[in-house]
Amino acid sequence: MSSTWGHNLKISLFGESHGPAVGVTLDGLPPSEALDLDAIQKHLARRAPGANIGDTPRREPDAPEILSGFFNGKTTGTPLCAIIRNHDAQSADYSTIEKPRPGHADLTGALRYNHANDPRGGGHFSGRLTAPLTFAGAVCLQILARRGVTIHARIVEIAGIADGEKILAAIQAARGAGDSVGGIVECVATGLPAGLGDPIFGNVESRVASLLFAIPAVKGVEFGAGFGVARMRGSQCNDAPFYDGDGEVRRASNNAGGIEGGITNGMPLVVRCAFKPTPSIALTQSTVNLATRKNDTLETKGRHDACIVPRAVPVVESAVAIALLDLMKT
Repeated sequence: MSSTWGHNLKISLFGESHGPAVGVTLDGLPPSEALDLDAIQKHLARRAPGANIGDTPRREPDAPEILSGFFNGKTTGTPLCAIIRNHDAQSADYSTIEKPRPGHADLTGALRYNHANDPRGGGHFSGRLTAPLTFAGAVCLQILARRGVTIHARIVEIAGIADGEKILAAIQAARGAGDSVGGIVECVATGLPAGLGDPIFGNVESRVASLLFAIPAVKGVEFGAGFGVARMRGSQCNDAPFYDGDGEVRRASNNAGGIEGGITNGMPLVVRCAFKPTPSIALTQSTVNLATRKNDTLETKGRHDACIVPRAVPVVESAVAIALLDLMKT
């Protein structure tokens, strides 16, 4: 199933952007894990719109309702299912479904599902599905923390800019022009034990990246020095091992991003994601008209982000947390 992921910990996302709710089921969580619901809500609030310049005007409380797998403040070990209701959808903005929006899954989704898909707000392809993904990640972050693993993400750049004030100006300029900008988010996981993962198809990079690429708008993922390794010599790229004062093996550098041979080596796991600009923009764009079968133009209606990168930071943390908890259960 395309919306189900995992080896030991399986997650399944469901719902549409303008449906009654979106949600997630986590199967394989360990029992008796206490969950801080306030901390989960705070994590979700970081993803919700309204806190950053360039956010969509759509307002959703994103209050998760846990339906199963949770009793007396702890996980039961059975499937944990939660929904997040949609309260502020404006479906009338998506009445011109015969004109697919450039950069969206309107056309490919219709082709894949023979036009039976719900196109409102992107339907099941929408970034709205990152809300239940973030809930699942919030659960996994708490469980990982008890195992000594911490995960933090940050914005590296937006619109090719690393300076904070200039970033804000770039987002405001894009919004004022009816356009949008993308950026890069870096995530670091510390406290991971060495030896997690498998070679070839079960390697850590592919398993983590598969969840990161599930985040709408992610178009690139790199670990450690990433594409920079192509410009290095082996003598520069290799992370030389050495014994520290406690007799533990460490690395003199971390170009591998904490992964060698597809297996964690005890160094921090470092991964970066490239987010494309939000495809829903106010500018007139070229498209096709499926009803007339002619070329046409489109002015995208609705409420959209000029930049999704700030809201994506907790989503990246969540995706990495889910992947790593799945790995730690092997």
